[in-house]
Amino acid sequence: MRANVRFMQGNEAIVEGALYAGLHFYAGYPITPSTEIAEILSERLPMIGGKFVQMEDEIASMCAIIGASLTGFKVMTATSGPGFSLMQEAIGYAIMTEVPSVVVNVQRGGPGTGLPTSVAQGDVMQARWGTHGDHSIIALTASNLQDAFYVTVDAFNLAETFRTPVILLFDEVLAHMREKIVIPQPGDIEVVERLRTSVPEGTNYHPYLVREDGRLPMSDFGGKHRYNVTGLVHDMWGFPSSDPKVAYDLIHHLVDKLEHRADVIARYKEHYTKDAEVLLISYGSSARSALQMVEDRRKRGGKVGLLELQSLWPFPGKTVRKKCVGRSHVLVVEMNMGQICQEVKKVVSEPEQVFLANRFDGVLISPTDILQQLNMIQGKGV
Repeated sequence: MRANVRFMQGNEAIVEGALYAGLHFYAGYPITPSTEIAEILSERLPMIGGKFVQMEDEIASMCAIIGASLTGFKVMTATSGPGFSLMQEAIGYAIMTEVPSVVVNVQRGGPGTGLPTSVAQGDVMQARWGTHGDHSIIALTASNLQDAFYVTVDAFNLAETFRTPVILLFDEVLAHMREKIVIPQPGDIEVVERLRTSVPEGTNYHPYLVREDGRLPMSDFGGKHRYNVTGLVHDMWGFPSSDPKVAYDLIHHLVDKLEHRADVIARYKEHYTKDAEVLLISYGSSARSALQMVEDRRKRGGKVGLLELQSLWPFPGKTVRKKCVGRSHVLVVEMNMGQICQEVKKVVSEPEQVFLANRFDGVLISPTDILQQLNMIQGKGV
């Protein structure tokens, strides 16, 4: 069958990935620079029998997709920094109740209203620690539109596999740029479907009883089985419990099911790393500039490579530590004040050799910006 080759905007590529993965319900509130996601889905979802609802705010949007997911549908919402802040309590509820869901955050400058139409990557730590309590989270990103499509499909797959919300942490440049992408035919890439319980109707169904493989089969709420859903600490039946052992086991389960599989969840790409003396680490649209700088240096004989992270949380510490061994310098390239740089320093054996090349003024970091910082740390001056 002929390949479906398209030229599109980043937000449109995210929509295509979500629909390929089986998105059926979207609730959201428009906010720059993610608005096109809602606009496109308001047309596309009704065409395939799906549901689109514009909510009164981002709090209601997150709550709506949680409810729709519990009834058996694949769900998504999209926002930017201020809206993402409003969603945090409900994201914590989705973590505690183990509800598969996908949240797109197209980052812009902040804090506050910040720079609504400019690029930034300042929500990395908010994605990890935005909600309260001990928990874990999956956050994915991409630097080009083809990867944005694949990563969006991957987000739905991981949400269904681990029964958890997954954050797609993109940025304004990726959302609004245009590139060619190839949309695979149905079946060309894996799509994970909802794992439903085989427990017969009328018998005891334990909604939070983990199988030996770590997965929790679900039953569509309002369907064959009656069960309780609460954001409180709960037992395997879903009923609130103040038993310290129940609380201990539940929190460990919520954290361990992701953190103990960080290597499995880890997504990354390597560019010219085999013989690199200097390793750049970057993600999102910053990685585009990092790759351009690496390729420019390579043409001049420089032994420079790039590790492009596509999963930020759980942080792929083992991978980063392994890839940094034997490098003279490690340069982290990002558009914030060093949120991932600090994570890299935590896991490497020589943190004093880890440096930061960054911007946080609403302007895309350039290959020249990165080269200037590299020259400085190598003692060559600007």
